[in-house]
Amino acid sequence: MNTDILFTPFESGNFKMSNRIAMAPMTRSRTAPGDVPIPMMATYYAQRASAGLIISEGTPVSAEARGYSMTPGIYTAEQIEGWKMVTKAVHDKGGKIFVQLWHVGRRATTSVAGTKPLAPSALKVDDKIFGPLADGGYGMIETDIPKAMSLEDIERTKNDFLNAAKNAMEAGFDGIEIHGAHGYLFDQFFRRDCNERTDKYGGSIENRARLAVETVEMIVNEIGSDKVAIRISPFLAEGTGGVHDDEMPKLALYLMQKLSPLRLAYLHLSENISNFKHVPDSFRVQAREAYQHPIMVCGDYTKESGAEIINKDWADLVAYGRPYIINPDLVERFKNNYPLNEMTEKAHSQFYGGGEEGYTNYLPYR
Repeated sequence: MNTDILFTPFESGNFKMSNRIAMAPMTRSRTAPGDVPIPMMATYYAQRASAGLIISEGTPVSAEARGYSMTPGIYTAEQIEGWKMVTKAVHDKGGKIFVQLWHVGRRATTSVAGTKPLAPSALKVDDKIFGPLADGGYGMIETDIPKAMSLEDIERTKNDFLNAAKNAMEAGFDGIEIHGAHGYLFDQFFRRDCNERTDKYGGSIENRARLAVETVEMIVNEIGSDKVAIRISPFLAEGTGGVHDDEMPKLALYLMQKLSPLRLAYLHLSENISNFKHVPDSFRVQAREAYQHPIMVCGDYTKESGAEIINKDWADLVAYGRPYIINPDLVERFKNNYPLNEMTEKAHSQFYGGGEEGYTNYLPYR
């Protein structure tokens, strides 16, 4: 298969990438107290700057949006200053970086968020998150029963995302991606099993998509459509207790239709991880009809399968996650057919927390 398409520049309006390979957002849990980015993070992202686009790890938009310990925020002055160090390091290497704005919703504990987790409805998910243990260390802990969001909570949350987007511009990011996937807040509103609301944010597909549409529109009006993206996962049951909602593909297509006039930088489809269903070809075709702007896909793609989905015109961009942890020069390895480092049990154990080992000590191919 000819994989050259992956290495060609991409342009859609004012959104441009030097190649069609993105680094997917991945939580790594390495911050200073106060969830402030540290110099080691700047090194980590700069090492991977040959990606056409880096999407940062999930970044909470407020203290109450947090779910995992040691995830960098973007709602305090100290956090913004920390991110400036990261964006400068990436830009100095010729790279481009979006921040992924995050609210975990019910996938949280009071011990991390500081308040009772928020969700569309007061329904607990069978889930564990990375948080503080009784012995003072960190590990996987059970989530709490959330509070059903009031309309005031919803308005505050929308404004938290808007303020985070403004902060991202101040911090030097090239744009923002809203995390609307993987059983986090927006995905919780999408899904019937965790959204039992009877107001304008629950019930019909239109109502369950409303929060996402309103939030995207607010941010587009503030910073421009070419700097805004959203990630969704209609075929995953990640963070849902394994429950698939068979209306999700239909809701996703409705959401695409609503967002299409906004001409976002891209729409990001997360696939083929955790508890997933195969994405049918018919959905790919419908997605192109509903959303005629850039589509990014992510989910265990190889160089060959990534090139194939672009050549079929079912996507424009491909994001790679775990391969980027252990191959900082992934673009060069793909382009030159260099061997890839393989994921090991040790590498997997170093995903969350820790220091340079398993984070910045992976070297480019020599």
